[in-house]
Amino acid sequence: MPSVTGMTFEHEQLTIHKGQRSGLPVAIAVHSTTRGMAVGGCRLKHYADWRDGVADVLRLAEAMTYKTAVAGLPHGGGKTVVALPTAAPLSPARRREVLLDVGDAVESLGGRYGTGPDVGTGPADMVTVGERTRWAFCRPAEHGGSGDSSGPTAEGVLAAIGALCAHRFGSADVAGLRVTLIGLGNVGTHLAKALSSAGATLTVTDVDPGRRALADAVGATWVAPDEAATAPGDLLVPAALGGLLSPDVVPLLRCAAVAGPANNQLTGEHVAAMLHERGVLWLPDPVVSAGGVIYGTGVELRGLSPEAALAEVRGIGATVTRILRAGGSPHAAAKALARERLTAA
Repeated sequence: MPSVTGMTFEHEQLTIHKGQRSGLPVAIAVHSTTRGMAVGGCRLKHYADWRDGVADVLRLAEAMTYKTAVAGLPHGGGKTVVALPTAAPLSPARRREVLLDVGDAVESLGGRYGTGPDVGTGPADMVTVGERTRWAFCRPAEHGGSGDSSGPTAEGVLAAIGALCAHRFGSADVAGLRVTLIGLGNVGTHLAKALSSAGATLTVTDVDPGRRALADAVGATWVAPDEAATAPGDLLVPAALGGLLSPDVVPLLRCAAVAGPANNQLTGEHVAAMLHERGVLWLPDPVVSAGGVIYGTGVELRGLSPEAALAEVRGIGATVTRILRAGGSPHAAAKALARERLTAA
């Protein structure tokens, strides 16, 4: 993980609280409230140094501003990161301490920022965070929230893939396409089942070998994690952690297009240009992965019915079509759309 040193600070606010219960650093970055309250998930993750967590929270918050603007939401971007000192699982008591500390930190911002699940957290955790703040979203439905965001996120990914396939392959139907899916977490599981049902020839991987049972269940071919990115195919779907696409990997890709929900897929902005020059059609991950935030904020902040919120999620397909029709690099077109909406606000 790169250091904070040398990063350009364009955020409205960065706060680092030492949790009064856990003693751990709770970092919250608010990148922009130009379009409304900043939103972004809470990440609990081990970092070699807590300052690496600060670097991560700054990047992730900026990506959320990009994501919400391209999606047309009345929100800005923010993020929470708690840098865990070890990779060992937290005990239930320790986890509760951390989540209550997160709630205190979020509440201290007075409604400028609201949080939800991210890597290392889930809907049930937002109930605990919500004991200390009004601004915890995507709680289970029985607790008054919009529930698990993985289903809506996957719906948005499928809408994006359909639009991409129509543009690149002449049909939104994935039947017969060779699709490689990296990551079989909550969102990846939804995608594996949906893509297999739709007739894609599916290759999958995950760092957890126990997920191989899912591959067998959906009739997918299993490959080792270090072989997946460069496997031959039509479409690569990154659905694990970020940093997959680097200057070293791009020349080795053997796919026509890349579209997936993993955050921060590029190791640097210049990699988008490399992909475009190679003729690999890459959809920016903030566009593809916006389904969860569209659904959660729609139900919990704008009072939409679940059906109406899902209809907005499927609108990601129209956004992708607009970006692709702009011509040139999709990354540049999506950035231009985000700037246009932020300027208009």
